[in-house]
Amino acid sequence: MGFTEIFVATHDAALKRAGVLDAGGSPSGPALRIPGVSDFEIEQLGDLAGAAVHAGGEGYELAMVDVSSDSLLGVPPAMVRALADLLTYETEGEGNVLDDVAEKWAAQDDMPFGAADARTYVQQLAELAGGIDDADRTGLYVWSS
Repeated sequence: MGFTEIFVATHDAALKRAGVLDAGGSPSGPALRIPGVSDFEIEQLGDLAGAAVHAGGEGYELAMVDVSSDSLLGVPPAMVRALADLLTYETEGEGNVLDDVAEKWAAQDDMPFGAADARTYVQQLAELAGGIDDADRTGLYVWSS
């Protein structure tokens, strides 16, 4: 079973990390590794996050970042913002928007984990997205096997 790894890096560092992953290696540095999902499920999560923070309809499609790697995709800025907003978005009701998104994501067809694991993954992904710094020229990247 494959996995998807999500990480914050500069463009050059992302290409290097993808090269190590493509060769079957385990690169060092902080990253979120989610077993059993592909880039498609990450896009689904982006759509759910966007809808939850009332930013639906934006472009949440992952995009190839370099012709040298078919497995490395970039997370669009709208999706990065929506994911980061899950940490601070306030609702009028009693619900927690991050929990709601995690539950809906876990309920998608063929998800290999339940709501508890999904919540952990969504929390960690939101924290990664919140750490993007334009001054450092970093972005959020997705590598999928």
